[in-house]
Amino acid sequence: MSSIFSGLCRPGLGLAVLLSGMVLVVGLEGCSSQQTTATADVQRSGAARTNVATPDRLSYAALDRLRHRVVYDGRYVPIAYPNGDVPANMGVCTDTVIRSYRKLGIDLQRLVHEDIERNFYAYPRLAKWGLSAPDSNIDHRRVHNLKAFFTRHGAALPVTGKAADYRPGDLVTWSLGGDQEHIGIVVSRKSSTDPNRYMIVHNIGEGEKMEDVLFAMPITGHYRYFPGNGGTKYAAAS
Repeated sequence: MSSIFSGLCRPGLGLAVLLSGMVLVVGLEGCSSQQTTATADVQRSGAARTNVATPDRLSYAALDRLRHRVVYDGRYVPIAYPNGDVPANMGVCTDTVIRSYRKLGIDLQRLVHEDIERNFYAYPRLAKWGLSAPDSNIDHRRVHNLKAFFTRHGAALPVTGKAADYRPGDLVTWSLGGDQEHIGIVVSRKSSTDPNRYMIVHNIGEGEKMEDVLFAMPITGHYRYFPGNGGTKYAAAS
């Protein structure tokens, strides 16, 4: 893996998670009926057709991502600024989050880049990244940077083991081992095995999927981010 994009989500067909001294292999299953369901959800949502950033609208935007065919690809790609994006048919876990927020009119590329420019040393600087200055092509696509951004802007929530604490529109980050982290969006679909647990839309190596993986990996962060005033005010939703 090239050092320039290390810190993006690590791809894989399964996750080996160390829990209580036992290795639990979590297979990531397909989602054959998700695209039709997600489209219906978006069409039914009045909130999804407004310009107001709400948890419901982010959830619907994430569900709408299931209509897209995206190959997991974390290559460093020079992109436009602001509102830049890698090619639509490629992406990693952070791109699912970035593209979902774009549906709400929120450009995390610009917001993260501007904050890093003003506060460079408040953000992680992993040696493997090899950066000495902000880079608008990649900074917002790193889970570590998104975690720092959301925390700095009042969006961090407690990490708990209680499913009911994680609501549609929330963001969750997980450890994949070492310094590798992953991020996904909680959506308004319930688990078939626990009515209190919502599903996650994410991309962990096999494209964008909706899966019941909230507690499948060690959680490292929990966020609720909905800026107001056209993106100039940063605050967590109540």
